[in-house]
Amino acid sequence: MNKADLIDAIAAKAGISKKAAADALDAVTESITKALKKGESVALIGFGTFSVAKRNARMGINPATGEKIKIKAKRVAKFKAGAALAKAVA
Repeated sequence: MNKADLIDAIAAKAGISKKAAADALDAVTESITKALKKGESVALIGFGTFSVAKRNARMGINPATGEKIKIKAKRVAKFKAGAALAKAVA
């Protein structure tokens, strides 16, 4: 499912226009992104939790040349599925 398919599904389920569904989806993704940028987590009970984790610097290997390279530390977004989502997918 891509973004357009998700917008169609939201519009059909909520009985709203595709434009309103697209605006709602954009608002949700922007809000989650803003919270993660601040270092906050976003918990949607039954669905899951979005959070930020720190990935430490490490050494890696360039697969094309075999040369060792240093990979910088960075912050990454994480998602942990909630119990209801995990049960539905299992």
